[in-house]
Amino acid sequence: MAGAKATKAKVRLGDLVFSKSATAAGTLILITLAAVAFFLFIQALPAFLPEADFHSKADNPLEYVAPFIFGTIYGSLIALVIATPLAIGIALFISHFANRRFAQTLGYLVDLLAAIPSVVYGLWGILVLAPFLNPTYVWLNENLGWIPLFEGQVSATGRTMLTVAVVLAIMILPIMAALIREVFLQTPRLHEEAALALGATRWEMIRMAVLPFGRPGIISAMMLGLGRALGETMAVALVLSPSSIISFALLTSTNPNTIAANIALQFPESGGDYRSLLVGTGLILFFITMVINMFARYIISRRAEFSGAN
Repeated sequence: MAGAKATKAKVRLGDLVFSKSATAAGTLILITLAAVAFFLFIQALPAFLPEADFHSKADNPLEYVAPFIFGTIYGSLIALVIATPLAIGIALFISHFANRRFAQTLGYLVDLLAAIPSVVYGLWGILVLAPFLNPTYVWLNENLGWIPLFEGQVSATGRTMLTVAVVLAIMILPIMAALIREVFLQTPRLHEEAALALGATRWEMIRMAVLPFGRPGIISAMMLGLGRALGETMAVALVLSPSSIISFALLTSTNPNTIAANIALQFPESGGDYRSLLVGTGLILFFITMVINMFARYIISRRAEFSGAN
């Protein structure tokens, strides 16, 4: 009996307080998410009733929100395609190629880009990026106009879906590069040294050891960047010349709008059932983001080849 008491682990007050605090914090997150979803659902419910009146904006909620869902996902995916290879390249250069002092300075500069407000990115996109890219758009239309993405009349102002995608890619690049860099730096040293000892070049070592180890981190960074691109508002609202259409053309002046930008532009002057309809589009964006993050967690759990042990 005495031996059983002696072997029983003693619970310290600090451990107990920390455990309860962590449990409460995790529970609070779930309660907050549920409260946000419930609020959006209650506010959006009048828009889905048969007697809802949208002031001739649409015949039904699905008809109204479909172009915005398309524009949100379309622009965000293009931004992700642009930003992902750049983020991986920056992370590899900082973690495995640059000397320590320069890598530290470059890391600070990349992180600093994340602190720039989105409205500044929007103004830069209008005043600098759009005029700069417009000659490139003309060239793409003249030489690659047979591709549906580059067909149609090129916008004279450069305020197109492709410009928005480039702005979004620059906005999500810092957070993606920072996360991927930290994952690459955690690659087990023994894995790298073993590859080099077997005669692999630096690139072969990166391809065989660093990239496979960092694949879950790359996926996490992609989903984090995609989540920010999906919810970006001011930069899209400032740069884009939106229309309520579904179009894959990247260079024309008529472009699909995003959910977040449409809410920002329409909500101040909305009222009644139309305001409920806008809240409903926000609820849809909420669930899109949640589904994407759940899918990312599933991919990460399926693709974790390395344990990470040194």
